[in-house]
Amino acid sequence: MPDSSPAPRPAPTPPPVAKTYKLFIGGSFPRSESGRSYPVRRPDGSLVANVARASRKDLRDAVKAATGAQSAWAGRTAYNRGQILYRVAEVLEGRRAQFVDELVAIGVPGDEAAAEVEATVDAWVWYAGWADKYPMVLGTVNPVAGPYFDFTVPEPTGVVGIFSPRRPALLGLVERLAPVIVSGNTAVVVVPDDAGPVAVDLAEVLATSDLPGGVVDILTGFPDELAPWMLGHRGVNAVDLTGAGELAPELVAEAAVNVKRVVRGHPGARGPEVIADFVEYKTVWHPIGR
Repeated sequence: MPDSSPAPRPAPTPPPVAKTYKLFIGGSFPRSESGRSYPVRRPDGSLVANVARASRKDLRDAVKAATGAQSAWAGRTAYNRGQILYRVAEVLEGRRAQFVDELVAIGVPGDEAAAEVEATVDAWVWYAGWADKYPMVLGTVNPVAGPYFDFTVPEPTGVVGIFSPRRPALLGLVERLAPVIVSGNTAVVVVPDDAGPVAVDLAEVLATSDLPGGVVDILTGFPDELAPWMLGHRGVNAVDLTGAGELAPELVAEAAVNVKRVVRGHPGARGPEVIADFVEYKTVWHPIGR
């Protein structure tokens, strides 16, 4: 007799595991020491995720990690730094669909999100190609009177604080970050409000791309809360205020404590002149033998 019992219903698909977005400091993903977080929501108000809200102490930890990594990173060959930036582009390319989804979740239209991810991969490749070329473009052999060779060569500034723009969330971050690290600087990046999930996903790409821990440190949170401590920190050698918004003049003046270079870039700017914003110049005289 045929079995007339109803077929068993398939088990319901479990909901996806909610992701916790943490900070990226020294190659690790710690929670904020303050225990604080903030919600990131879609345009319809639904929750995307809760993201760690960095504190003053987190910023100090990030600067310490960046300081510890800077000398070794600057000591690597230009070829090696270029290869690592190129590897970042490769890993990002492999996660293209994920980044498109992340951008769509924070309100970027799908076609614009796809174009932004494509442009971001291109930006990494473009700056990777400059790794062993910018010294020849920015440096020079100086004509001098006397039996001397006289060379001016660019060197990294050190630890650079970056306030990345809110939009474009991914491309805007990379266009400010890549020219900083390609020359041997290390970076502490402050990422604003709903751009946080995209930035932490980029941190996962960096962590799996042979980039040494501490070269890039990413803090999610509120720029106006962290700006006073970034500008006044004596371990930070330059600050990029592209995404910081309007700051009080007396706050920006805090950069004078250790004669920080203060840069206000423009989203979309690209070229060796952006690399030049974050290098110092050393001139060397050498006698010509007879």
